[in-house]
Amino acid sequence: MGQPAATRAAATPTVGKAMLNKYARAFFTRVLTPFAAFLIRRGVSPDTVTLLGTAGVVAGALVFYPMGEFFWGTVVITLFVFSDLVDGNMARQLGRSSRWGAFLDSTLDRVADGAIFGGFALWYAGGGNDNVLCAVSIFCLASGQVVSYTKARGESIGLPVAVNGLVERAERLVISLVAAGLAGLHKFGVPGIQWLLPIALWIVAVGSLVTLVQRVVTVRRESAEAEAAAAGESASPGREAAK
Repeated sequence: MGQPAATRAAATPTVGKAMLNKYARAFFTRVLTPFAAFLIRRGVSPDTVTLLGTAGVVAGALVFYPMGEFFWGTVVITLFVFSDLVDGNMARQLGRSSRWGAFLDSTLDRVADGAIFGGFALWYAGGGNDNVLCAVSIFCLASGQVVSYTKARGESIGLPVAVNGLVERAERLVISLVAAGLAGLHKFGVPGIQWLLPIALWIVAVGSLVTLVQRVVTVRRESAEAEAAAAGESASPGREAAK
């Protein structure tokens, strides 16, 4: 879903955070607070909500999308998106600062991403009958995972990876899910709208490739700067001694 002191609420943006702007999130946070409190009283943990939310996203993507039911699949995914707001709300109410919660969120985010683009790939490999778009969907799945990995790996070796990529996780999800939901309206008689999803997948694929290159270049530059700084520091004692 690099952040050793992160709380669940401050973790990397998840599916829900990607789809809702900050004002909508504030509104739904107020609305969902009583529900979150109810779950706490019932002994439900934030981790359980996270797991159930991810299971719902995976089911929506892998059950509906391979059948070409993009509208209903996106509706199901959107409903389970709110679990991401609920678990963060619960964590805040409980006053928990959890490295485990942040890790679990980030990990299950990747599972959800894989299910969404995997669902697209299954459709185009089957009923969609388009091997090119199947390959593009698989590329979106793989590149999204690698883009996330490059940042996590760079941060794990002590680099800031200070770059805002062209198409990061939030953009990938918003573009893909909005396009899928609208494309699904083709089954309700809206003509020509089914082409939105292929266009969106190409945009995500190209944008993810650009973002991957941006991050690799940034890590290379930051690594060279860090090594140069370390070499300069190691040379300083020798120069002082020579004086």
